[in-house]
Amino acid sequence: MASALARRARGSAAVLWGAARGFASVGSDIVSAAPGVSLQKARSWDEGVATKFSTTSLKDIFYGKKVVIFGLPGAYTGVCSQAHVSSYKNNIDKLRAKGVDSVICVAVNDPYVLNGWAEKLEAKDAIEFYGDFDGSFHKSLDLEIDLSAALLGRRSHRWSAFVDNGKIKSFNVEEAPSDFKVSSAEVILDQI
Repeated sequence: MASALARRARGSAAVLWGAARGFASVGSDIVSAAPGVSLQKARSWDEGVATKFSTTSLKDIFYGKKVVIFGLPGAYTGVCSQAHVSSYKNNIDKLRAKGVDSVICVAVNDPYVLNGWAEKLEAKDAIEFYGDFDGSFHKSLDLEIDLSAALLGRRSHRWSAFVDNGKIKSFNVEEAPSDFKVSSAEVILDQI
């Protein structure tokens, strides 16, 4: 497989997965990179029952829209709670001013945990939260990481992307799950 491409973003290395890997990369279609995958919008258990535990297709999330999406290792974890979500929440007006239709947070968690976490962070009005309960979205994008040493199991790398009508325009992946150098809203704002 091809090695990851590296590029400077605000003085820090941003890893851009190469097209030769067969996974998502700048210029590729994020829906095609994760065929058959759907995500679960954050919600209460009762909302899950009422919607018959429905999922949302990637086509519905990405096609016909400008979307900023960021992934993180998990709800209620250090950097995720203290910095990553708040960087997007605090910059939502700037993102909207650049024409972004949706800002999405996705994590390898169930939609009920994400719902409780989003409410605790008071971020649901600004950011849409989606669960990747089985990790299939992140695995398809080659963004899965084993964090068993931290008692988290298979999770997501910390990353961000700007996606326009399904096409990935920028894609940033942190070198380590605890890093927060290239996946912030401030970096994405400079890339739109």
